[in-house]
Amino acid sequence: MEDENPSILSHVSIGTNDLSRSVAFYDAVLPTLGCKKIAEHLEFGAVAYGKQFPELWVQRPLDGQPATVGNGTHFCIIATSKEAVQAFHEAALAAGASDEGPPGPRPHYSPGYYGAFVRDPDGHKIEAAFIES
Repeated sequence: MEDENPSILSHVSIGTNDLSRSVAFYDAVLPTLGCKKIAEHLEFGAVAYGKQFPELWVQRPLDGQPATVGNGTHFCIIATSKEAVQAFHEAALAAGASDEGPPGPRPHYSPGYYGAFVRDPDGHKIEAAFIES
């Protein structure tokens, strides 16, 4: 099927304790990877990002408890070039992220793998990666 979505995931949700801060962060960072704000449900404290579909939700936890970070959890967004990985890393640091691994080759992941890691202002580990074929 030509129109079938190749992704195995519908979406990922990450919690925030400061929605305004998180939205400002992701608004500044995700365009470097070709993503944009797709949906806002401010009555629920949720904003979604993606290229065509709402794939990454940033939201206040629905149970009203504080958002926490999962140990060992991270998510990766596909970059279209090494330059996009670099731009992601630079934009994330400028928007308040902390460095978790600068842009560079990661041959131990796979040949041609080039990635960068940061922690967003809530402490979520995010990565951008470009894989040369």
